[in-house]
Amino acid sequence: MGGFQLPLIAVVLTACLAVGNPETPALEDGAPPSRIAVVGAGIGGSATAHFLRQHFGLEVEVDVFEKGEVGGRLATVTVNHNEYESGGSIIHSLNLHMQEFVKQLGLKYRRNVAGKTAVFNGEEVILEETDWYLLDLFRLWWRYGISFIRLQMWVEEIMEKFMRIYKYQAHGYAFSSVEELLDSLGGSGFINMTRRPLSDSLLELGVSQRFIDEVIAPVMRVNYGQNVSIPAFVGAVSLAGAQNNLWAVEGGNKQVCSGLLKMANANLLKAQVKSISPVHSGELLQYQLNFTSASGAGSELYDIVVLATPLQASVGSGLQFQDFAPPFDELPGSYHGTVATIVHGYLNTSFFGFPDPRLFPFASVLTTETPSLFFNSVASVCPVNISAGFRRKQPQEAGVYKVFSPQSLDKSQLKTLFRSYYSAQVTEWQAYPQYGSSQGLPPVELHPNLYYLNGIEWAGSAMEMSSVAAKNIALLAYHRWNKQTDMVDQKDLMHRIKTEL
Repeated sequence: MGGFQLPLIAVVLTACLAVGNPETPALEDGAPPSRIAVVGAGIGGSATAHFLRQHFGLEVEVDVFEKGEVGGRLATVTVNHNEYESGGSIIHSLNLHMQEFVKQLGLKYRRNVAGKTAVFNGEEVILEETDWYLLDLFRLWWRYGISFIRLQMWVEEIMEKFMRIYKYQAHGYAFSSVEELLDSLGGSGFINMTRRPLSDSLLELGVSQRFIDEVIAPVMRVNYGQNVSIPAFVGAVSLAGAQNNLWAVEGGNKQVCSGLLKMANANLLKAQVKSISPVHSGELLQYQLNFTSASGAGSELYDIVVLATPLQASVGSGLQFQDFAPPFDELPGSYHGTVATIVHGYLNTSFFGFPDPRLFPFASVLTTETPSLFFNSVASVCPVNISAGFRRKQPQEAGVYKVFSPQSLDKSQLKTLFRSYYSAQVTEWQAYPQYGSSQGLPPVELHPNLYYLNGIEWAGSAMEMSSVAAKNIALLAYHRWNKQTDMVDQKDLMHRIKTEL
């Protein structure tokens, strides 16, 4: 949920079988759906509402249910009258959906404030970024050989294949499962990467164990709070990027969500959906959503429903499936808890081996997999609104820092990291899947015209991954509704698209 950069490496982009028969008829042939519900108003849900409006037109009523704040895991906290990202904070230059959202909404790119990164092993800084790019490359080569080159070539190859999704979606093609989507992009290789540990794939590439321990592991710790045993595809998504290719939205990334809902002319219902059940009337299938809000309990019928919120028990969605035949099994797996602490204070640079804070040159510090370390990263952060004269606070000054850790920091840990501090605001996130806690990928189609967006997170959790999934579900729902089977799960799409042109 945070973003840190090392030479040639940056945080970036930092389902199983369907239940039932997706061809079950809904309304009479040719009639559009009357009402569509989206549960969840994070980036996935808000993007889904936007794409559904695009494909189904202006006459369809789109309701979006959100029990918390619009934006979901895109959120901010306020320190000294300035807002700071406490959730998803960076977007990559190749995130084409997010770029298009910002353009359509008239939002602005946040000005980038440069800062150097280091890796700390609990005793000393073992890797640091300098002002000289060539020196950084030489140090990487001297310490790790050509491991960083092998990594870069691997990531670039994966990204080149992944970028095909934009062309497929632009031509209207959809996929009924995450496996089908990945297979269309990278064949069985991509699917195997969701089942194989990142460390194994990198070692097979010839990447050294030292490079994995000192570079790859710190990036995985800050990005997913987990180690290099996460699936290779998840790791590739996290590593796919280069320096200076990251950006954010001026005023906060969560503005994209509220903007998309407004552009979609969606009805936002501040309510928690408690249960969903199928309602049959002859051949007509609809879904009844029962919900609670500040004004009491209610229920509504919908022709199409998209669930854009995690359904695993550990997240506590509170959503029950009633009267389904066969009954739904609980989705396996769990979500990983990560704590983001926004601290206003003076960083204790002595902890990192710099007794004089004026000599501490780093804006962010990543950490290796070291048992004694109680945090994953600490970074000086900038507000979501950056004025023309803004400058990053120096370590000897009181600044605002974001600390990622597995558990909430106690007072002694805060005093270890900070000489003194004025405030510490804690946000506990069920931020991403606990990779390895589930075999396989969750389904996209739960039941006819009932879709699940968050299964994509088990292949890679990022804003753009959710946006890709949103576009796919909107296309899939449209094609299923109109029985356009030739637009779903087609093989050899690159050749097919060339033939169309």
